[in-house]
Amino acid sequence: MGKVYDAIDDKLEAFIAKQKMFFVATAPLSGEGHVNVSPKGYDAFRILGPKRVAYADLGGSGIETVAHARENGRITIMFCAFEGPALILRLYGKANVMQFDEPGFDKELSRFPGFERARNIVFIDVDRVADSCGYGVPFYDFKSERDQLKRAIDHLPHDQLNEKRYTGNAESIDGLTGLVRSR
Repeated sequence: MGKVYDAIDDKLEAFIAKQKMFFVATAPLSGEGHVNVSPKGYDAFRILGPKRVAYADLGGSGIETVAHARENGRITIMFCAFEGPALILRLYGKANVMQFDEPGFDKELSRFPGFERARNIVFIDVDRVADSCGYGVPFYDFKSERDQLKRAIDHLPHDQLNEKRYTGNAESIDGLTGLVRSR
């Protein structure tokens, strides 16, 4: 049986810090829309307080998380123990997004060294923290991070990267607003 917590305590924070990846789930309000689940790696996750977290979003396969967060804010972050004792931890909450071209972005991004070319920062106000057994999660040994995503954005001049982001991330697969020019 899982346990519900009032907030992220020191024990949960230590568990989160050990995880090499996490999953982000969002969905549009429309029942016809697509549910999105995205795996995230690197050291992109930060705990900002007992009920506030954030992660640096480098981009990648689309703009679903951003579009869903802007439409309705619903988000779930899931961590799975692939090493050590079995555990799944979910953080439920409301997300808001700070885009790379917004005032204050560079200051907020300083919390994420090595992510200077992040597309967004996703902030989450956590309203439910719950764990479950994780008995069905297999053991995996961490080998290393893949560097393709960082390499894909690191070689482009800033103006080219920004233009690519605007044009390729304007809307979600369901037609919801993604990145917005001149915020």
